[in-house]
Amino acid sequence: MMQHKKSVFYISLILSLMLISLGVFIPDKLESFSNGSLSFIYNNLGWFILGSVFIFFLFCMYLGMSKFGHIRLGDDTDRPEYNTATWIGMLFSASIGISLVFWGIAEPVSYYIAPPFGAGSSDQSAKVAMQYVYLHWGVSAWSCYALVGVSLAFFQFRKKLPASLSSVFYPLIGDRIRGPIGKWIDVLVILSVVIGIATSLGFGTLQVNSGINSLWGFPISTTTQVIIIALVTVVYISSTISGLQGAIKHLSNLNMLLAFALLAFVLIMGPTQTIFKVLFQGIGDYAQNFVSMSFRTEPYGDGKWIANWTLFYFGWWIAWAPLVGSFVARISKGRTIKEFMMGAVFIPALGSFVWFAVMGGSAIHIIQNLGEVALAEAVKTDVTSALFKFLEYFPMSTSLSILAMVLVLIFFITSANSAVFVLGMISENGNPNPTTTTKVIWGVVIAGIAMVLMMTGGLSGLQSALVATALPLSVLMLLMCYSTYKGLKEEIDGPSMVVMHNADDKQSLRTTILTEEV
Repeated sequence: MMQHKKSVFYISLILSLMLISLGVFIPDKLESFSNGSLSFIYNNLGWFILGSVFIFFLFCMYLGMSKFGHIRLGDDTDRPEYNTATWIGMLFSASIGISLVFWGIAEPVSYYIAPPFGAGSSDQSAKVAMQYVYLHWGVSAWSCYALVGVSLAFFQFRKKLPASLSSVFYPLIGDRIRGPIGKWIDVLVILSVVIGIATSLGFGTLQVNSGINSLWGFPISTTTQVIIIALVTVVYISSTISGLQGAIKHLSNLNMLLAFALLAFVLIMGPTQTIFKVLFQGIGDYAQNFVSMSFRTEPYGDGKWIANWTLFYFGWWIAWAPLVGSFVARISKGRTIKEFMMGAVFIPALGSFVWFAVMGGSAIHIIQNLGEVALAEAVKTDVTSALFKFLEYFPMSTSLSILAMVLVLIFFITSANSAVFVLGMISENGNPNPTTTTKVIWGVVIAGIAMVLMMTGGLSGLQSALVATALPLSVLMLLMCYSTYKGLKEEIDGPSMVVMHNADDKQSLRTTILTEEV
């Protein structure tokens, strides 16, 4: 019985260790297989990925604005566990914070140099660059997270089912969520979380290594990167043990303060008027072209830009949705669905827009308007150094670079914290407070995968593998839309049925099953 209960944990752990072994012994073949899978998806099913993400957005908007909007994610008497500011801070820190710091300069400048259409390094490409950055980091990304978050929170807190993604499919498969089907869903989710966070740690490590190289001359080497991962692992495992209420909350709040400090400095000391123009122009272009950009497949061209950027990002958000969605669900108990959708889709998207307008807008201004093409060349040569090269154009650049590195490290820790917590929950059949042992094991496994990737150079292969998992996950998430709708409809219809039929036996039985503690 014990073995049966822990089957999800053991199967996921074995598959994760097999992945580490492949990375150690045959990194070239792992990368080749991953890239081949990715190519196949982009060439044959790119339209499916784009369409799925748009459906997720429409579904989230429908839930927020429909009759389901007033339903509380929990009992009617429940109220939010965290105040709104802390909640939003945790949303950012636990999900895309580290990616925002990594890509804040690199992505807008990359699009400016090589835009999806038109001539590069021009006024037009500067405008198009921000428009597409907003597409990739806007409501489409956050809808993927919000869909998983709202579905899981509803079934976990309202229907009292386990905190595993398989619970979301209760209206479709009933008690089979506890059988092999449910367990394989959870294994798939765990693997996507493990691959996703290991890849993110890899990116973070590369950026920190680049930062200490430009500041203090530390070598950019595998040894340095392994030491960085080891040190960060000790910190995030220690802070994970202290639980959600402690470390993650305080780290998230600290991170938001540091991020705002860096943002405010660049906004005030940088091209302030240009930044506001970039923000407003970018939001206007994004809103105006949202639908056409969301469905852009380039059927008559080679579609390389779309595959390398838009499809990659959309696949990335889908692949990250189980991790971020599970964490968002965990911190959103007591909020109404309408409040949840406003907070989890629009506020973080707006925050991302501001970040890219300040950082990316300033970088493009320095290159396009001030003629500092060296910054563009630096980004083209090494994206990990983009942020630090950019900060050299400001006063107190050394202090700013140190602040940026601290920011990356704390985002690093909060992302890993939330990942380890989610892995623990799913591994233990939806236990909302997983044991320390399980969390420590997953913390070590994630660090192990990240280290192997750094040593074997397989980061891009795993990156491809992560996006390849987007295909089965997008199918699961489309089914999740239907299952969640069905569960919410029963929630609305249920009470009236009880009143009309005087607690009809069948209805009572259904309610009992759905609210049963597992």
